[in-house]
Amino acid sequence: MSELFVKEIHSKKSVSLDEASYLLEKHVVTNPVQVMNWKNFNYRPQVNFRIGHIKNEIWLKYYVRERHIRAMETRTNGEVYKDSCVEFFIIPAGENYYNFEFNCIGTIHLAWGPGRHGRKFVDPSVIERIEVKSSLGNQPFDNRTGDFEWEMMIRIPVECFSYSKIKTLRELSARANFYKCGDETAEPHYVTWNPVGTENPDYHRPEFFGKVFFE
Repeated sequence: MSELFVKEIHSKKSVSLDEASYLLEKHVVTNPVQVMNWKNFNYRPQVNFRIGHIKNEIWLKYYVRERHIRAMETRTNGEVYKDSCVEFFIIPAGENYYNFEFNCIGTIHLAWGPGRHGRKFVDPSVIERIEVKSSLGNQPFDNRTGDFEWEMMIRIPVECFSYSKIKTLRELSARANFYKCGDETAEPHYVTWNPVGTENPDYHRPEFFGKVFFE
């Protein structure tokens, strides 16, 4: 099982998303999303991420290089997994997990629950507090093929864990997994940070989450 230490980043003032991105890159190392779990899906884009926190916010940045990109979903809590998509699933407390999903233009899907079924959406008014900036912009487009490199900076306030009573991320012990997918891209793919031991692609399996410790 993979383990990840999430460094606390200290700033004497509130910072913009671009400043947060700079501080994250200055103080935090990258981690790869490169585990191939399913032989029928053998395309692996290059994916890395950085993650840190400032006590009441998670700072998360993805770096992706891939042959095919797609970004059709623009609805909050829509089917972003069909697009070129990065995901962060986390159990911050108790047994239920949150699935943070972002397509490559920053459309967000966020829900909470025990498994794939019976999930509850987080209210869109809460989701709006998440700041996202993609180097691909925020306008939708259909499948494109080439050699694409893109980055996405994400800032998640602790209030987004709206079904949990979490006041601070400091010293939080959690379980999580990080993913890259693209169900309706020209080359569907499913790549994970921690291995997933299922016969077919399934990200909604918290028993395969890794350990995450917040400083």
